[in-house]
Amino acid sequence: MGKTTGSGKAKSKGDATKGGVENVEASAEKGSATSGTGEMSGKAYASEMKKLHVELVKLQEWAKLKGLKVCIVFEGRDGAGKGGTIKAITERVSPRVFRVIALTAPSEREKSQMYVQRYLPYLPSAGEIVIFDRSWYNRAGVERVMGFCTDREAEGFLKVVPAFEKLMVDSGIILRKYWLEVNPEEQTRRLKARIDDGRKIWKLSPMDLKSYSRWYDYSKARDAMFAATDTAWAPWFVARSDDKKRARLNIISHLLESIPYKDVPRAKVKLPKRQKAGDYQEPDYPYRFVPEKH
Repeated sequence: MGKTTGSGKAKSKGDATKGGVENVEASAEKGSATSGTGEMSGKAYASEMKKLHVELVKLQEWAKLKGLKVCIVFEGRDGAGKGGTIKAITERVSPRVFRVIALTAPSEREKSQMYVQRYLPYLPSAGEIVIFDRSWYNRAGVERVMGFCTDREAEGFLKVVPAFEKLMVDSGIILRKYWLEVNPEEQTRRLKARIDDGRKIWKLSPMDLKSYSRWYDYSKARDAMFAATDTAWAPWFVARSDDKKRARLNIISHLLESIPYKDVPRAKVKLPKRQKAGDYQEPDYPYRFVPEKH
């Protein structure tokens, strides 16, 4: 399993020692095969990612066997690379174990609820690994910056969320929080690339355009969020994401090294013999075949 490069972890209020995190930080200082400043080739990236995918499957099987409850939170500015990182994590694993939660704007009913209430049903049960593509931290970020909540509501949220996350951890949930940090020039390049790309235009919403102009308002909101919620039991880990390939490799490596797991023994698989046709004959049926244009 690959070692993570510098995680850029924000200074915590305490020593993050649960789940072997202290070993991750020690290994981070030693560097890895993925460290460097030059552009990583697609071949090298694919080779490293293949190894990590194998380990993610091992984690999946261990989580099912031992009933682990894992919750992974991804936050960061628009264009920081959250979606691509989540896709890299889930590409080769079971969606029944790795569940991705990306909630839409709250309904009128949900707006009337206690703020964190809409997130509770999505927290992991035994044998599940839940990934939040943005989370309850919307209140500390986009809602605060864009005026969807008051400063008083945002500050109240920041006061109570450490206790909420303490309850999660004390209940047996393994909580990992990642902030993807992208510089303003790279964010601009990525958002501009979406404008004329039919595959990516859906990623550029009117809200993204409004929030783009408020870089330093988001910086202030991020700083306040870290100051209030970077705790010993639920620390923030910061990944520099200007290089998407290295960011994905570093985050997955860090995640794997922070959760103790073992390879679950499996019986050797051998395909059984297929039955003989016997009296079966293919029907003369007018199947509607898909046109073979390619």
